[in-house]
Amino acid sequence: MDDEFEYADKIPPSFERMGNVMKDAEARGFNPGLIVLLLVVGLLLIFLVGNYALYMYAQKTLPPRKKKPVSKKKMKREKLKQGVSAPGE
Repeated sequence: MDDEFEYADKIPPSFERMGNVMKDAEARGFNPGLIVLLLVVGLLLIFLVGNYALYMYAQKTLPPRKKKPVSKKKMKREKLKQGVSAPGE
């Protein structure tokens, strides 16, 4: 049983080769996942701001939409509902 604890104070060889990988992780740079996330969020933000800017520009410069013409049949029906007789009857 004493043989099992012979290597208790030593580092296994597989971890020894890693060296300072964990210490150098922060010095290496940004996480690639973070870069992709920032890129996607940035593009989405640019898209939304651009759409809003185009919407505001269109509201200022385009003329208002024309209303659809009301048919004679509907005009007669509305006038009858109001109690005014339609002309020609």
